[in-house]
Amino acid sequence: MTKQGDNFIAPPCKEDIRILFQDDDILLLNKPSGLLSLSGKNPLNQDSVHFRMRKAFPQITMVHRLDFGTSGIMILALNKAANANLGRQFQERKVKKTYTSELMGHIDEDEGIINAGIAKDPEQFPKLKICNTLGKPAQSHFKVISRLHAPTRTRVLFTPLTGRTHQLRLHSHLIGHPILGCDLYYSENSNTLASRLCLHASSLDFNHPVTHEPLSIHCPCPF
Repeated sequence: MTKQGDNFIAPPCKEDIRILFQDDDILLLNKPSGLLSLSGKNPLNQDSVHFRMRKAFPQITMVHRLDFGTSGIMILALNKAANANLGRQFQERKVKKTYTSELMGHIDEDEGIINAGIAKDPEQFPKLKICNTLGKPAQSHFKVISRLHAPTRTRVLFTPLTGRTHQLRLHSHLIGHPILGCDLYYSENSNTLASRLCLHASSLDFNHPVTHEPLSIHCPCPF
């Protein structure tokens, strides 16, 4: 895998996007790992979730994004009203997201909250850094699903309580258990123990932007 930056060129993604839910207002998708959410400035990075989906839905807008290596649930709006409502729900932290992940080593605690601010790091772009002084507050709840071997790793369910860029990857690295396959924040050989970033957006709970009915969408983890 290649670190993302100004010169990053995404390798071709041959996996298809799978639609999980669709009505007149919203579209929920399963994004494959190795696909950009939005086409980059580099014309060679045209392929993305947005690029593919607007062919069938020209009016579509991005409500949120997933990192290039992260797979799982994304929600897109099909009209301005839905986009505005969903944007408010994300801003007011009314959307609950959970991620399935595999971390290097065995975490001693069965459950906990990682609380550490995240700031830009101009000297190491595109990496960010932990900084409680200058960074924005960030909290991640984790719960151990299982402890595995060969390699020694911990399968966890993450619930980010804030929505900072690279939050789960940074917080995992901070506690000494980086996410397997992460090429930005790693230790020893954790970046080579998986063929992809072991981070998957497995559930999304929110209120429908028009009917206001609660929706709970699940997507099985592929690793």
